[in-house]
Amino acid sequence: MKRLVQIKVCGLTREEDVELALSLGADYCGFIVYPKSPRGLSLERAAELAACVPEGKRVLVDVETGSEELARARGAGFDFFQIHTGLQLGLATLATWSGLVGKERLWLAPRVPPEEAFPEATLPFADTILVDTFKKDQFGGTGQTGDWARFAQLQEAHPETHWILAGGLSPANVLEAVVQTGARHLDLNSGIEGAPGVKDHDKLRQVFGILRP
Repeated sequence: MKRLVQIKVCGLTREEDVELALSLGADYCGFIVYPKSPRGLSLERAAELAACVPEGKRVLVDVETGSEELARARGAGFDFFQIHTGLQLGLATLATWSGLVGKERLWLAPRVPPEEAFPEATLPFADTILVDTFKKDQFGGTGQTGDWARFAQLQEAHPETHWILAGGLSPANVLEAVVQTGARHLDLNSGIEGAPGVKDHDKLRQVFGILRP
């Protein structure tokens, strides 16, 4: 590959997985604090694991975070805040999140059904947008690939935004995903696991071997 694709390893719950991800060259490490996620951690545990990660690489992941919770998380040592949200949340909430942490540190992950247009009104509130596979009853971690063509269109239409491709990326499809979408940022989670929150070290090494030959 001519350019280096940035890689985030998400859903980390164990020190040994954090250590391997960093040793392989992960650009970001993600820690989920959403209680309903099978990879969910307490904020305290997430902060403990994040303390093992160099500054600039620590991402807190949550769903529709309350303003008080986000303010508390802001002081827990994280660099970026990835928030998944449904379309029902108003722009005032997005403005609150952006104001609390800054648009350069806010990563928005709008949950958009395939039949719905992407909410471009969200773009001014965050420099980074994560596009994950839509599933009606689940925020992220679906293990299924998404609409790669739409991702490519969005990235081309809004080059000023950092677009992250997520959803079922694994050693079997990660190269095809990059070729088809032109993605410059990838989010790895369920596709490199042996069980929820437990990374498969062989799969993790394979993905980095493919993307960083």
